[in-house]
Amino acid sequence: MVSIAQRIGTITPRVGRTRHARSRRRTPYAYRLSAPNSPKSPKACRDAIAALLQANGLHDLADTARLLVSEAVTNVNQHTTTRVIHIDALVRDRIATIAVRDSSPDDLPRPRKAGTDEEGGRGLFLMKQLAHACGVTWESGAHPTGKHIWFELRDPASP
Repeated sequence: MVSIAQRIGTITPRVGRTRHARSRRRTPYAYRLSAPNSPKSPKACRDAIAALLQANGLHDLADTARLLVSEAVTNVNQHTTTRVIHIDALVRDRIATIAVRDSSPDDLPRPRKAGTDEEGGRGLFLMKQLAHACGVTWESGAHPTGKHIWFELRDPASP
């Protein structure tokens, strides 16, 4: 049996070094998860991000992150031809910022009004409702090579 890390790539922690000796703030941690663009990736990615947040003590954010990552990765799978999906997560001071990156700059994600009997079409609406902030960022300036769909979650107890 193949483990999740072998199937979807590795999660690489990178530790920031911006901590002041008297500060109560925690050191920020950055992670990157890479996964093939396949129908199995949404589940693997949402589970990996939820586990990452739980390991960082952000238990209250894990379920919302699981839902939003699943929606973003599903959108990449259904609407782009990118081969590899990258997810970057930054955890700092009870805040998680998560970006799902693909290499299809032409496909602008647009919210749409989903019918009551439709299975899909609510991902961006959910992201806007559940995240503290969210958006789209293009890579490489005037001639983009890809985009990030990102969202920020904050622990309800954080300032």
